[in-house]
Amino acid sequence: EYAYVVAFESHNHPSALDPYGGAATGIGGILRDVICMGAQPIALIDPLFFGPLDLPYEKLPKGTKHPQFLFRGVIAGIADYGNRVGIPTVAGMVEFDNSYITNCLVNVGCIGIVKKDRVVHSRVGNVGDLFILAGGKTGRDGIHGVTFASSELNEESEETSIPAVQLGYAIMKEPLMHACLEINEKGLLTGMKDLGGGGLSCAASEMAFSSNLGATIYLDEVPLKEKGMKPWEIWVSESQERMMLTVKKENLSEVLEIFDFWDVPAQVVGRVDASKRIKAIYKGKKVLDLDLEFLIGGVRYERKYEIRGKRFREPRFNMPDLEKIIKKILNSPRIGSRESIIRRYDHEVRGQTIIKPMQGVIGYQTHGDAAVIKPLEHSYRGLAITADVNPQFCKLDPYWGAASAVEEAIRNLVSVNSLPHSFADCLNFGNPEKPERLGEFILACNGLYFVANSFRIPFVSGNVSFYNETPHAWIAPTPTILGIGIIEDVRNAITVDLKRRGNLIYLIGESRREMGGSEYYRVLGIEGGRVPRVYPKETKNNMNSLLMAMKRGIVRSCHDLSEGGLIVGICEMAFGGNLGVDLDLEKIPRLRTDIKLFSESNGRWLVEVDRKRYDEFEEIVNAKRIGVVKKEKEISIRDGKISIDLSLDELRKEWNNAIESEVE
Repeated sequence: EYAYVVAFESHNHPSALDPYGGAATGIGGILRDVICMGAQPIALIDPLFFGPLDLPYEKLPKGTKHPQFLFRGVIAGIADYGNRVGIPTVAGMVEFDNSYITNCLVNVGCIGIVKKDRVVHSRVGNVGDLFILAGGKTGRDGIHGVTFASSELNEESEETSIPAVQLGYAIMKEPLMHACLEINEKGLLTGMKDLGGGGLSCAASEMAFSSNLGATIYLDEVPLKEKGMKPWEIWVSESQERMMLTVKKENLSEVLEIFDFWDVPAQVVGRVDASKRIKAIYKGKKVLDLDLEFLIGGVRYERKYEIRGKRFREPRFNMPDLEKIIKKILNSPRIGSRESIIRRYDHEVRGQTIIKPMQGVIGYQTHGDAAVIKPLEHSYRGLAITADVNPQFCKLDPYWGAASAVEEAIRNLVSVNSLPHSFADCLNFGNPEKPERLGEFILACNGLYFVANSFRIPFVSGNVSFYNETPHAWIAPTPTILGIGIIEDVRNAITVDLKRRGNLIYLIGESRREMGGSEYYRVLGIEGGRVPRVYPKETKNNMNSLLMAMKRGIVRSCHDLSEGGLIVGICEMAFGGNLGVDLDLEKIPRLRTDIKLFSESNGRWLVEVDRKRYDEFEEIVNAKRIGVVKKEKEISIRDGKISIDLSLDELRKEWNNAIESEVE
């Protein structure tokens, strides 16, 4: 009876110039994308990427804002807009790397729910239908937004391109959203589309073109923020909080009454015709008349690309002081607690968030792998939501980095006892006119296809953001993945926090010496290495057996292994349960202790199993028993002659302090 709607896009360039406004309007735009399908938004997702927060100012390129300023502004923009419109921000990620110093990335996603018979298409209905422009007024803000986003930033961008950044108005979005959904529920629409990139010029043209029809728009009828706007400015303005609807003439008065009830301005601005052309009229004069096929028909570029082969060798080095390295990794901004960011967002508004971004004992909560939403009152069926990518992998090897991102999304969804169902991607890359950048893009796309096709999970939505580049640098290839899973009963969802002393800890999957892009190598200053590979058949078998064990109620907690490896995974589980762990790593063969602890190999989970049902678990799942939960607040590690005892409170302090002080 119901379907979910997913949208995933970027607002990178605007956020680099105006972090608060750029991030806020990114949220506003992604909400409109879901609404124009006739769906009620139920969750927001925000993967974010910045330069190092402690970057010395003398190393900041001219014309670039400091990562700390961007970081604070973006988080405030997302929090303020999302909280005001009453949609929970339930998932996301924050990544730091030097490649994002001159180009921060702000990716935004939204999930909605809609009755299948109420799905709206972004196209007009029939000849004679009327175009209604509803919501905010049209101004000079956001003019040339899409063209600005399709070029490299430079030192002059701050002065020349700031008018291209749109201005958000969340207070208008809330009633606009309700009004559009009510009109749709009553079956009064023939089509609906949001006004985003290109404004009126794209919305009206694309809606008509999609139905093989034409349209005439009367620019004099468009409500304006200021006097004296030229017709071309009205036509391409990207002012926010605007929706375009098409309705039959006989439904016009009822539609306008609904908008009036919600106190949302709405105006008839055009009419559908059979011309297959888009026309604009201003003060009685035709100022635009274009063939829609010519205007919208896609252009295919045959650009040169270059794929550079790289050697992947694991360097030799002496094992460092493991206790110091463990603490240093937990204190890394890439690894440390995101609680100070997550708490800025309202992730419980609407009362549907079953598994939250932070999980565990109150006062000791830890990161979860995925959030779980219960979208319908009358059903316990839920949606699991996660976002993933590791740019460190993608820098070294775009193919395996992209493949790893998809597999990590799968692991995160499985960790909460959901079956992975679909993906969306936001592909962030440099200038595609440069052969090496286009080569990175092609490799990443092939990596995404390899894993998604192997697991038979579709990509249902996505976005490509090119030109994330300046004369100083280009971003690491960043194919961000939004994963959605279906959980049959949200009451059976699994969290990451350890539950009870005496329960057993198992490692599922193979740990390998493939340390390229690992946090361990980054902390040690080691370059190169082999990026982790993906083995779909092996992971699929482990996934299915793990889900079977979860279905039988044997699994008490579960956490996938990714950044930081096994030691970070077990620490995060211990933090959430406020319990200690005894680890015996001798069950992991043929690897040095540091590789066992810090390898970021794909296809792995840590699982806490009920101590009374371990034999049943071992019959179902191929896993290694590597530890036991204990009451004492410490992490004890044994591996042959190596013995390490670490205070849980000290480790938590390092983890908590990684970026907390940077958020106001």
